[in-house]
This record gives sequence, structure tokens and C-alpha cells, in this order.
Amino acid sequence: QVQLVESGGGLVQAGGSLRLSCAASGRIFSINAMAWHRQPPGKQREWVASITSGGSTNYADSVKGRFTISRNNDKNTVYLQMNSLKPEDTAVYYCYAGNVVERYWGQGTQVTVSS
Repeated sequence: QVQLVESGGGLVQAGGSLRLSCAASGRIFSINAMAWHRQPPGKQREWVASITSGGSTNYADSVKGRFTISRNNDKNTVYLQMNSLKPEDTAVYYCYAGNVVERYWGQGTQVTVSS
């Protein structure tokens, strides 16, 4: 099992920044990719960004150039730096960790961007 705990959400004005953190514990040696997903109000959960164990990153087009995913392997933590936030970024943000057979999710952290 892998446990994921997110933090760093909150209320911010449009144009502002937030940094989300996801601390992983447990059988983390089994994980080869981590990611952030989000679920806007009344919509389905969507992928935001991902990072592999080797450090390769990918981003959804909607956040490319504004968000940066990174990881600190010593702290078993993944971050999502969010800049130039827009009201449409309002969502519950979830941390994800997995491999080909396992999937783990955090409890989610609310990000609200006011116009």
C-alpha cells in the first residue's frame, strides 16, 4: 500500500500562485510515476501533470507554461507549482501514484481561484 497526503490548497486571486505538495509513504519503491489530477465543480476528474521516476514530465495543454510538477526523492514528495492561476483552475486537486497494476489517490485539496 501507498499513502498520499496532499497539502497547499486554498483561495487565491486570479493571477496568483499556489504550490501543492503530496507526501508519499508506504511501498513507494513500487511506484514509477506520480501525477496530479483535478476535478472542477460539476465536471469529471481530469489529468493535469505527471512525472516519472526518472524525472520526465508531461502537462495538459490547459496548464502548460503555467504549472510545474517536480519531485524530491529524498522527501518522497511531489509538488505542483501553479502560477498565473485562472478561475477555471478552480477544482479539487488529487495526487496520484501508480504503476502498471496499482493505483493510489490522495484525499484531495481544494483550490479556489477568484476573479
